[in-house]
Amino acid sequence: MTTAFAPYDLGGIHLSNRIVMAPMTRSRAYGPGQSPTDLMATYYAQRASAGLIVTEGTQPSVVGQGYPDTPGIHSTEQIAAWRKVADAVHAEGGVIFLQIMHTGRVGHPSLMGLTPVAPSAVTAKGQVYTHDGPQGFVTPHELTETEIAETIADFATAARNAIEAGFDGVELHGANGYLIHQFLAPNSNQRKDAWGGSPERRIRLAVETAEAVAKAIGGDKVGFRISPGNPYNDIDESDRTDVEATYSALVGALAPLGLAYLHQMEAPEIRDLTVRLRKAWPGTFILNPFTGTEPTGPDALTLIEDGTADLIAYGALFLANPELPARLAAGGPFNTPDRATSFGGDHRGYTDYPALG
Repeated sequence: MTTAFAPYDLGGIHLSNRIVMAPMTRSRAYGPGQSPTDLMATYYAQRASAGLIVTEGTQPSVVGQGYPDTPGIHSTEQIAAWRKVADAVHAEGGVIFLQIMHTGRVGHPSLMGLTPVAPSAVTAKGQVYTHDGPQGFVTPHELTETEIAETIADFATAARNAIEAGFDGVELHGANGYLIHQFLAPNSNQRKDAWGGSPERRIRLAVETAEAVAKAIGGDKVGFRISPGNPYNDIDESDRTDVEATYSALVGALAPLGLAYLHQMEAPEIRDLTVRLRKAWPGTFILNPFTGTEPTGPDALTLIEDGTADLIAYGALFLANPELPARLAAGGPFNTPDRATSFGGDHRGYTDYPALG
């Protein structure tokens, strides 16, 4: 029986186990120009016993930023700062991919001095946190065809920058209501051209971005994250027939690219679709299973044993337990995540969680 603690070959990259540190925004990029700090290097190095670390979402361009103090990967100083992070993780024997996240309409002009962009000029319901507190989402600028091409090129450049910084690969964030997901969902993508309408047209940005990034750095260094049915950031994928058609088409189009993995963040009541997508995907399948309001726990490891996934991603539990694989193997104990220190702040609730033993 395959267990979570067995090594894994990720397209030629040796993983010491099958436990993934999921990408988690922490808003502590206090270096010049939204660049990582030495404290961030410490944070990731502490968690290097993960089979794979996927970093927090990192913007590929200035307009891709959606939250305060999130890091970028589009400037020389950001590349140099990220290199310290990658080097620190590698020095501890870890493997680390950088997640590239363009937030699209999720953002605010006060963060970046620019109007957020999106597939359509549709304002998301809700608020975004800024340095001046919560503010309502604004009506985004609808991307032109030329701007779509420039955005795809930004992703490819960001991927090359990540490899230059020493990362083992990148993950494209196509989930959680951010730009790629906004193109996938019919309520945020109301375009009438070749980038909207049918599922085959709505998946176009996702597929062409994956193709461009795979061409730039090699498909075996590219992961892709999805979250079908996830309503986060005012995404409406409640039409189950459309969701199944859209994500079946997306997985079918991504499959020939030879990507490193598909990473699904699971929404409620969608396990049957998870199983179908896993069967349709020819390569490595990472699952961040739906666990309601509770963090993903030790019981999720059975999803590796029964073949539901090849690797399991942990978020909040990895935030609070730097040596999580060892704790899972021992059956605990587990530190409780401090939600009050999740975003922003200093070392407290970041690098000071008690170590095992």
